[in-house]
This record gives sequence, C-alpha cells and structure tokens, in this order.
Amino acid sequence: MDGAEFSAGRLVAVLTTEPLDRLLDYKAPEDGVSTGDFVRVPLGPRQVIGVVWGPGEGGFDPKRIRSVSARMDIPPMLPAMRAFLERAAEYTLTPLPAMLRLATRAPGLGEAPGARRVYRAGPAEPSRLTPARARVLETVRAHGGLGFSLGDLSAEAGVSTSVIKGLEAQGVLIAGEAPRDPPYPELDAAHPGRALSALQAEAAETLRAGVVSGRYGTTLLKGVTGSGKTEVYLEAVAECLARGRQALVLLPEIALTVDFLDRVEARFGARPAEWHSGASMAERRRCWRAVAEGAARLVIGARSALFLPFRDLGLIIVDEEHDGSYKQEDGALYNARDMAVLRAALGSAQVVLASATPSLESWANAEAGKYARIDLPERFGPAVLPEMRAIDMRSQEMASNTWISPALAAAMRQRLEAREQSLLFLNRRGFAPLTLCRACGHQIGCTHCDARMVEHRFRRVLMCHQCGATAPIPTACPNCEVEGKLAPIGPGVERLAEEVAARFPEARVAILSSDLATTARDLKERIDEIASGAADIVIGTQLVAKGHNFPLLTLVGVIDADLGLQGGDLRAAEKTFQLVRQVAGRAGRAERPGLGLVQTHQPDHPVIRSILSGDEEAFWRSEAAQRMAAGAPPYGRMAGVVVSGPDEARTFETARALGRAAGLLERAGVTLFGPALAPVARIRGRTRVRLLLKAPKGAPLQAAARAWRDSVRPGAGVRVSIDIDPMSFF
Repeated sequence: MDGAEFSAGRLVAVLTTEPLDRLLDYKAPEDGVSTGDFVRVPLGPRQVIGVVWGPGEGGFDPKRIRSVSARMDIPPMLPAMRAFLERAAEYTLTPLPAMLRLATRAPGLGEAPGARRVYRAGPAEPSRLTPARARVLETVRAHGGLGFSLGDLSAEAGVSTSVIKGLEAQGVLIAGEAPRDPPYPELDAAHPGRALSALQAEAAETLRAGVVSGRYGTTLLKGVTGSGKTEVYLEAVAECLARGRQALVLLPEIALTVDFLDRVEARFGARPAEWHSGASMAERRRCWRAVAEGAARLVIGARSALFLPFRDLGLIIVDEEHDGSYKQEDGALYNARDMAVLRAALGSAQVVLASATPSLESWANAEAGKYARIDLPERFGPAVLPEMRAIDMRSQEMASNTWISPALAAAMRQRLEAREQSLLFLNRRGFAPLTLCRACGHQIGCTHCDARMVEHRFRRVLMCHQCGATAPIPTACPNCEVEGKLAPIGPGVERLAEEVAARFPEARVAILSSDLATTARDLKERIDEIASGAADIVIGTQLVAKGHNFPLLTLVGVIDADLGLQGGDLRAAEKTFQLVRQVAGRAGRAERPGLGLVQTHQPDHPVIRSILSGDEEAFWRSEAAQRMAAGAPPYGRMAGVVVSGPDEARTFETARALGRAAGLLERAGVTLFGPALAPVARIRGRTRVRLLLKAPKGAPLQAAARAWRDSVRPGAGVRVSIDIDPMSFF
C-alpha cells in the first residue's frame, strides 16, 4: 500500500511516537491523506505526532473512531524509511513507536516556517574600534550575508549583547529578518581535494565505482593510522554528491566533529549539515527538515543521524567502525554500524566501514566475501608506522604510588630534550578509581549503584561513572568518622598528571579527557593547541586514540596495557588490541619516527605479543578461531538480557520465571544461561539480574526471544530488556 491515498472518512492506521504496542485507527481528514504522511492525531486529551502507515484494520465502533486532526507540512516518510524502521524494530526487539521517536527527534517539526531577527554588516564604520567591536565585525564578515541572531552573534564573537546593539545604533550593523531555518550552502563536489598517493587513488576509484553502480554494497576500508582513509572516502562522497544523491558520514564521538567539519569544508568549499547531541535544538530542526526536503546533501553526525529522513541516501560512511560508541546502550538497543548496512541495503546505497583496527564482525564478513575489502598498508607521505616495544613491569623498580616506569621516564626525558612531545595513555578518568579508609577499610561507593565513587580532584568531587551522581570529597570517613585516613587508591589521568609534574617540573602538561572539556569546540581548541606545540607531555584517556594528529608527537606510553584484559568480557582481547594499536598510532605521523612503549606485567600474553608484532591478520585469525570454537559472535549469536527493578525480590522472581520458561528457547535451538546478579548489581537504585541467550548462527533468535519474554508477566516496576548482539556484559 505504499503511496496509497485515503479520501476523507476512510480508516487509516497511524503509528504514533507514544509507547503503545500497536497502530491506531483514525478517519482520514477532509483533504485526505496518503501512506507516509506525517499527521497530528488526538490521543486522549492530547495531540500527538504520527505517520500514516497504511489502511486501518477496523473492527471498532465507527462512532468511537476519531479523525486525523491535520496533515503536517513535512515531506512524507518514504517506503524505504518505513521499511528500515520496521526491520530495525524487528531485529532489535524494540517497539516500533520507539523507533519512530528516534526518527523524529527534532523540535517544532510541524510548525510553519518562521522568521528570525538577524544582524548583518551595515555601511557605517564604528566611532571607535574596540577589541570587542572588532571581534563582532570579524565574525559577521567571515560568515557572509546569512546573518546572526543576537544570541548567536554574542556567543560567536564572545561579547555582550550591548556591544552588538551599540553597533546597530551606529549603523555598523543592520537588523533584518531571515528565514528561521536558513538553507545550507551548496557543496562543490568538483572542488579539488588533496593530492592522493597511487594506493589512495586506486582505493578512491574503487569506492567511486561502487557509488556509480547505484546498487547496494559494503566495503571495509582498512588502513593503518595516518594512511589517509578520510581523503579516500571523501572522494566517494564527492562522487555521490555529483550524482545528486545524499551522503552521511557517521563519527563515533562529538569531539571529532569540529575538526572533521573543517576538513569537509576545505574539500567541498562549504560547511555541511551536522547532527549530534552538541547541536542546538534549532540546528537539529533545521537539519531534519533540510534532509527531508533533500536540501541537505551531506550530513556529518553521531549514530542517531542514521534515522534522519533522507530523500535519496546514496552513501554511508562509518568512520572508526570498530568503536563501541556506535552501540546505543539504553532505550532502543542498536548498533549503528549494523543498522547502516541494513539501511543501505533497503535503499540501494553504498556503505564504507573505515578503520585501522576493524571489528572482528567486519573482518569476518570481508573474509566470507559478504563485504569488499580495500587495504591501505602505508602511511601517507614520509611518515612511517611507530616501532612498538614492551616494558616488562616485573623487572622495573617502582617507587610507591608511581606508575611511570624508569624506562618510560627515560624515553620521555629524551623527547623533552629533543623538543618533541610524549603521550601517556591511561583509560581511567579522574584522579583515583577508589577512595579507601585506612582506619576501617571502608570503600566509598555510590548510594544509588553498586559502584565505587571515583575521585575527580580537579573538580573537587567524587563521581559515580555508572549513574553520574556526584558528592563532595569528605574529610572524614563516612563509615567510622575518623579524619585524615581516607586515601586514593590507583591512578586516573589526573593522578598521572600529578606524577608527571613532580618528575618533569619544567614540562608543559595537558590532559585530554571527556569530563574536562565542556564543549566539542572547547576540546577542539585544546587539541589544536597541543598540535601546535603548546604542550610537552599529553596525558589522555581513550579520547586521544581517535583520529587526532599531533605532528610533534614521537612517543606514546601505554601505562597499563593489561587493564582491558581483566574480567570476562567476550571482546576483551579485541578491544585491548584495537585501543592500544590506535593510541600508538598517534606517534610519528610526520617526518620524525615514532615509538610506542607498552607497560605490561604480561609481556608474553598473546594479545600483547600481537600488539608488538603488528601482525594484525594473525591476531584476527587467532581471535576468529577461538570465537568459532566457542560458537561466539560473529560465528554464533548472543542476546544479553537484563531484568531490573526497584524491588530486589520482585526482580529476582521475574528472572527466575524467565529461567523456568527456558523450554520455549530450547525448542528453537537457543540456550539460556542464568539468571545471576549482574557484575554491577545495582544502577540508579534498580537491582539488575542478567541472563544470556546463545544460539547457532542460523537460529531464529529474535522470534524465540520475543515469545519467551512475552510468556512471563514482569512484577510491578520490573523491566526486561533484551540486547541483541550485546557489546557489554555488565
């Protein structure tokens, strides 16, 4: 019934964004509706947004069926998008209304286009050119004639609104009206990009050919750090734009978008649309509508950008495709990498999965011939890959409460003398992961979670990294009330910075951690300063592993390479390998050679040996063999189940009832493990019990899991969440 029209009074089925388990029947309004139309409908006393999904089912008293209130002035949802939402909901066991909410997360979609008051450059000159006034004029002139709202201009120029109004009074600025959502500038697909090496040019031509075909296809673009993957896939973007189709580039972190937008602007002569949590509500509405109308040709975004209403999506780039940030861990549980492949398959688009250290899933799909594969084994230009060495911590003489080995300290000293940069990597935010009372042994934990509070000394708080709760750092133990006995245990990046300052007092130290940057632009400025040489020693969490280029950086020290190998995580080896190889790849990206030093107590561990040897294919083959033998993903299927609730007894009773219903799973070839308390047993005051479903590759896991879940009625306040293809088991 795609595109079907329904005249006044006909019954139509409407999917709303409300948490209901079915479509709702309404009568078509006076001017009729068509399948895919966005509408407003009455639901109880409220008006809610919905989409016409097809003909109504009927079977109700006609007098009780209400009419659609209005058809919204928005381009209709296309059949491929509706199919994508249905398939994504089916695969992830997510209610379809929740998927529609993902696809409509922009304010004011149904409002008529409005106007806003904006300021542009006028003919007059200021009576006196103060630094603040100069910044305003520079900002206005640098951005052409589009104009700024009062608030935006004030923020962009870093001045008070009175400065702007003063310039308006003198005629230096002129206020006028402009569309509330100004159009995006045209991107020039023919604008020349950077010169490519022979290998890059060959890779770019292969990707362009895929775009030209107009068919679905997925390509794994595997290139070592610094090989120029971005320049290669931007050529495919250029081809897509030249053919009049839309393109989407997904990035794993907001922190990467600012620098990436600059690169895209240099390539295409204008700034593209952006979609992420750091964008304002007005910017999100502007982007959503422009994408729906086909006016936004290129979008740079986070994982949720995949649910934007593209008119003709021809290419999806998933940069750093291995990154765990692509997995949505609450609400609708989906992996944007996998959903990108699904969306492209339904819309005859190409997908490029780019990474220096791909996920085992993508590597296995390429090995099996499901994905094409392109390799860029060399760095671009004169740069070469860093040498990798292990520092065996068992043989290092370490003073109490220090974490930098003498061998690493000596290498850092050499870089300081040579005026080169060092980077210390530790994947722990804050000052110390644990605060312990030396009088009674009490460990300060979160009152809402079964998790220890992490000291953040720079912010002078204790923070729970599970729920985000904060508390002042106490002077006395909250358990025994003895003062002066609380001690930080273990290092975080802030504590490592304290050690660096003591060892190298002459060095300029910078910390890169997500909790120390207020905005993406603030982080970008900090990174730019480091890249220009404003720091001698950089200390960072996993944030530093992602796409940053520091020309003066020649040494990377991994403080605790064994950290990620602990625990029972299925992907522990894979994640450790990816993270350490990625962070080591920050070294030696210019003319000067780089060195990666890996501090480890397990130098003979297979993962550490693989990291040092650089033989990535051997690592993937070994990891694949172990997973295959265990029937684990990607050679088998898993679903993680979390039963949670405020009352422990009711939560366990629901989990045990699910355990007793295991026969429903066994008939479909699905094995149930559990129930058992989750490793983090309480988060935000809710007890968590875990179960695990495991099945062969071809088993009907979703259908079996749905029937099994629906066979048990949860206790009051208890939720049952099923995560298909889980990334986390905690």
